Amino acid sequence: MKFRKKPVVIEAAQWTGTADSYREVLGFVGDRAAFNGEKNPPTWEITTLEGVMTANQGDWIIRGVKGELYPCKPDIFEATYEAAEQTT
Repeated sequence: MKFRKKPVVIEAAQWTGTADSYREVLGFVGDRAAFNGEKNPPTWEITTLEGVMTANQGDWIIRGVKGELYPCKPDIFEATYEAAEQTT
């Protein structure tokens, strides 16, 4: 059998390593992730449904359909998601 993924609009923020990116990601994840500035380059440690996962520089942090957070590599993100129209 074959299945198609249901179209779902998600929210995401990309960790690029810049100060602007830091502020954006911090606002996006709130207290459900911790910045690890001791690593070089710095990372985000994200509490996911499967445990703590690391978002490296360039990774996207996605908020799923139930509000859960998880990191996603840029190539997988680009293959899976496309920009959606903003709704208010």
